[in-house]
Amino acid sequence: MKIEITHSCPNYSSYRAACVKSLFNVDAGNSFSLIADLPIEEDGWQVGLVIGPSGSGKSSIGSALSADGFTMHQERAWPDDAPIIDVIAPEGDWQAVTGALSAVGLGDVPAWLRPYRVLSTGEKFRAELARIVSEKPERIVIDEFSSVVDRQIAKVGAHAFAKAWRRTSGKAVLLSCHYDILEWVQPDWVFDTATGKFCRRCLQRPPIELEIRQTGWEWWEHFAPHHYLKLPHMIAATCYVGFVNGEPVAHLAVSTRSRNEARACRLVVMPEWQGAGVGLRFLNAVCDMWRRGENRYERPMPVLFHTSHPGLAAALRRQPKWCQVSAKLYGANKARCARSLAKSADRRGKKKTAMSGYGGHFRAVQGFRYMGDIPCE
Repeated sequence: MKIEITHSCPNYSSYRAACVKSLFNVDAGNSFSLIADLPIEEDGWQVGLVIGPSGSGKSSIGSALSADGFTMHQERAWPDDAPIIDVIAPEGDWQAVTGALSAVGLGDVPAWLRPYRVLSTGEKFRAELARIVSEKPERIVIDEFSSVVDRQIAKVGAHAFAKAWRRTSGKAVLLSCHYDILEWVQPDWVFDTATGKFCRRCLQRPPIELEIRQTGWEWWEHFAPHHYLKLPHMIAATCYVGFVNGEPVAHLAVSTRSRNEARACRLVVMPEWQGAGVGLRFLNAVCDMWRRGENRYERPMPVLFHTSHPGLAAALRRQPKWCQVSAKLYGANKARCARSLAKSADRRGKKKTAMSGYGGHFRAVQGFRYMGDIPCE
């Protein structure tokens, strides 16, 4: 596919225009031309990247592609009175929507319950990507890709989007002026408007060196705002924090469930690192340590992990190191819980008060056991 672009405007000769021409020795600035040879007609690719500095013709290439069957992505209005979970693919499966949000790195559950207008810039960027992934257009061009967000979020978000997009059957062309996302996107082909060169490549994402430290609860305040449950600390738990370049990015607490089994909880990955695969690597590494006996009890213990996060549950089911052992759709018996609370109050000598108890609500908690290299039966 050969794209020839020519833009022109009047050659102005005003006083200021004449001064600029004379001062900078420029004859004229009223025309722009670009020839781009993009051999992308055949199948076999899903993510392409047009990259280059501002003003080098990226948007013009996108417009040319839109005339050839691609849809130029236009950010549509988001309602102010509805959470994003209701707006994205409203006629589709809501669990597929939560999966798309998690896949592009917006796994912060409270953010799903907010309208688009109150999200941060990084959250808006990922919500828009989740909307694209959920709608699965056949061919799309996304201009100014990752231009409005922090560069760390841009790199991880670009990687998360490309990974999620490859689960669809569509083709996406990303237009960006930032070269730092190149290796994170791992595009099937790249056209650089600065050099006019087209190349097919399969880049490897930069390695992420994850350091795991055993800690107490002192780091929890950094992660608590991003955890979907607000509960007291686990009793007698050992905490672990994952660091990348000295920055805390992941948290997990592990305590014993019985003499021979442990239970992991409070898994949190900071928003700017969601979608990079850090969370599962971190969880697997900590559980593997306990399974080998690298814990304060110096005893090998399998680890149980429970979650109601649909994206995380789906990811654990795909992992051969994990085996699903339970699925509970509802909370505990509410009446039994109320009686237990009343007995506890009696033992402490407190005055009896009306206690409704906890439970009876819908909450699809799923349980998994870390098996390591042992086959899951």
